[in-house]
Amino acid sequence: MITSTQNAEHYTWGNQCDGWHLLKSNTLSVIQERMPPGTGEQLHYHHNAQQVFYILSGTATFEVGGESKTVQANESIHIAPNTKHRILNNSDADLHFLVISEPKSHGDRVNVDVVTL
Repeated sequence: MITSTQNAEHYTWGNQCDGWHLLKSNTLSVIQERMPPGTGEQLHYHHNAQQVFYILSGTATFEVGGESKTVQANESIHIAPNTKHRILNNSDADLHFLVISEPKSHGDRVNVDVVTL
């Protein structure tokens, strides 16, 4: 089956962010996502899932293990299980990326409260 954002299961998350399930199985998940400028997700980790984020267009800022990392279009970043992370779009253009999770990350996410001193 050929899958695209035109026929994939769609969902929204965060502040006007979009996701499309290109592959949705218990052992592997491939999602295409879009984040508008100035959006981000909550810091979190996954007990079991490892993830690869591949940036299709735009510039992503990742917080990974307390460090900031910039990932450009045509680059990827691997997130190991139990690693606190989040993705942010600090740019003025939409961010488009793939997130590949093995096994699936849905149901395996633990949000982390950020404490400001």
